[in-house]
This record gives sequence, C-alpha cells and structure tokens, in this order.
Amino acid sequence: MPLMKLCRKIVNLGIKVTFVNAEQVHEKVIATMSEEDKEQSHIELLSIPDGLQIEEDRKKGLLESLRRTMPANLTRLIEKINGESSDEKICFIADTTLIGWILDVPEKVGAESVAFQPGATADMALVLQIPKLIQLGNLDTNGSIVKNEMINLSGEIPPWRNSELPWRVSSDLKAQKMVFECCQTAQQALHKAKWLLCNTFYELESSACNLISNICPVGPLLSSNSSANGGSIWAEDTTCLNWLDKQSIGSVIYVSFGSLAVLSQEQFQELALALELCDRSFLWVFRSNFAIPNGFEQRIGLRLNPDENGLRSRQEINTKIEMLFSDNSIKANALKLKEVALRSVTQSGTCPQKFETFVDYLKKRR
Repeated sequence: MPLMKLCRKIVNLGIKVTFVNAEQVHEKVIATMSEEDKEQSHIELLSIPDGLQIEEDRKKGLLESLRRTMPANLTRLIEKINGESSDEKICFIADTTLIGWILDVPEKVGAESVAFQPGATADMALVLQIPKLIQLGNLDTNGSIVKNEMINLSGEIPPWRNSELPWRVSSDLKAQKMVFECCQTAQQALHKAKWLLCNTFYELESSACNLISNICPVGPLLSSNSSANGGSIWAEDTTCLNWLDKQSIGSVIYVSFGSLAVLSQEQFQELALALELCDRSFLWVFRSNFAIPNGFEQRIGLRLNPDENGLRSRQEINTKIEMLFSDNSIKANALKLKEVALRSVTQSGTCPQKFETFVDYLKKRR
C-alpha cells in the first residue's frame, strides 16, 4: 500500500500520523500484520464504517456507499481528534485513486488538504483535464472516448485507448460512469489541495509532471528494511523466494496487476495460457479470488493489442513476452530506469529533497 509507505516515511521524521481505513479494509490490514509490525509501528491505525452491512456485497456497492457515508464519518473522527489535541494542526493526506472527493472534508474542519497519487502521474494529469476533454468532445458523459479515437495530452506521453482510461475499472458502463463521476469530483478537489504528491520520480514522468504546476514527486516509495508489510491487505507469501533465488538473472517473468485490476474469465485464461505457451519461468502474483483455468497448475507446475472482440490473445501476449527477452534495447532502457530510480531516492536525489520540503512544511504547521 503506497500510502502506508508514505506515512512510514513521514512518521520516521517525527510527524504524528493517524492512518484511517474503512472498517473492512482496516481489519484485513491488522490481520496481515505480525506482532513485530504492531510493536514497531508508530502509526495510529483507526477505522470508520463503510456504510454497508457485513452481509452486503462490497464488490457492487462499496464505492457508492463510501461516497454517501464516508465524508460525515470522517468529519466526526477528525473533530474528535481535534477535541483531544486542540493544539495540533491537522494535515489531511488522501489517496485520490477512487476517493478524491474526500478532499472536500479538510476544508470543513479547518485542515490542510494534500492529494496523493499512488499510480501513474499521467493519470492524474488526465483527470485534471476532464472538463476540457468533455468540452472539446473527446469524452462523453460516461467517460468513454468519442469516435474510438485516442486521447493524447502530450507528444511524450503514450495516448490512452478507451480500455486504458483510469476510470475504466470495469466493462460495465454503469460502474464506469460512477467511477468517472468520482474522478470528476476529484478533479475539482485536486485544485483545492495545497500539495499534490505522487509516487514517481521526475526523470520517469517528466512530461506528466510538467503538466501539473504544484506536483511533488516523492517516489519511488520502496519498502523499508524492516519486516513491516507496508499496510497490505493481503498476507505475503514468501515461499517462492527459495525457488526464485535458484533462477538465473533476468530469466523470470514477473506478472502482477495490483489489487484493483479486473480481468474477465476469458482474458485471465488467455494470459495464463500465454505464460504456458512461452515456456519460460514466471512468477505471477494475483489475488486469492482469481480463478485459474482448469488443469493450469498441473500442466506447468507451479502495450498489448486487443483483437476484434477486445481480448488480448495468448498469441499477442506471447509475442510481446518474446520481444521483451530478445530486444536488447528494452533491457538496456529498463536498467537505465532502474539506475535513475535508485539515484532519485538517495540523499542527493530530487525526491528526498522534495519530500524534505514537504515534511518541513508539516513541521512548521505544528
């Protein structure tokens, strides 16, 4: 969880941090923490209701319920904290991925608002351009690209297809529209934020950073040397490490889509069969509620172009995998980015300097 990693960095520099989650997420985070994590953590973990009953389906109604109930619940919590520590000034940091509208809360309680973008900064730049894109006729009211064209913000930023838009979390148009409306509200709130923090470094996304005037790159946010799990809601499975250590350098394919990605059963199966087809060692990280094609485990032991049906076929995936292994320029560029990323997090790098400026601002507010 990038926001938890950010909070760990902040608390290590002497700033008091209270981390608030919805109750169900809070319980998962606590469940995955070891006793050592709990003892070493200097972050206060609190929760608020998500507005749903225990038996209700959170896959369908969670986002709408949060929009309806979270602002009031969070306002009450902040007012309670203010009452207990009236001499402390609150700075409110919110992950803007899906709940950017929560940035309206700080204004009501006299707190400073800070937006945090855990993913690509280019996506934040796109969200900030939503009103203009609608006005120009590039997007409709559902957040879909008009006339199947691509959206291009800059010649140096890859354009977005319809399926690549940050609010396209589902093929269901109703769900897409709801997330798009959240992004529209977030766009308005982002303009009110004092700081816009992003989990990136300037050299990686300079074109996107240049589109956002008050952007503050503080990444890449790496795990610390402690055993803390970074606030993940999924327990880590380290049983693969012994196997991984035995593989030759640069020989293993790593596959991960994070915790928000939604793949259809057909797309999931095409990806699994593509990995089998490529006949290379791979490490695939996925949620426990993903369904693996029948017989897949038994048979193997342990920018993709869609076809006319919108499916990334196993042949297309396999072709791109082979390209990654055979094109030396791709490997060279990856190593170059790795070096720049590591350099950016050293004391002389740009990200620590930006981060220290932000922390100094927090300290002056106390």
